[in-house]
Amino acid sequence: MLDHTLARLVADHGWALDLKVRGVFARWAELVGAEIASHTTPETFAEGRLVVRTDSTAWKTQLTLLAPQLVARLNQDLGPGTVSVIEVVGPHLPTWRKGPRSTRDGRGPRDTYG
Repeated sequence: MLDHTLARLVADHGWALDLKVRGVFARWAELVGAEIASHTTPETFAEGRLVVRTDSTAWKTQLTLLAPQLVARLNQDLGPGTVSVIEVVGPHLPTWRKGPRSTRDGRGPRDTYG
């Protein structure tokens, strides 16, 4: 009884895809493997675009190369064509625009953080 009511509620509101995507976020380590999951975090999913943040620029490069394989794996789980592209973004970096030693129009440090 409750299963039927819940299924009808999900169908009426069009939440099925959103629930599947949230399930992917929850099972990220299972889907991509423990090593990749320890360096990446899925952030958002909208209109077929999955945004994944990495903890270093080296992992950003690695995940960019693996993106087509991950798209295929995620589409196996979510249904064909659900994920069209994975956008890989690097780590959140400190800003060098504020502070006592900042310079106007300065080039800033040249570190890749990873």
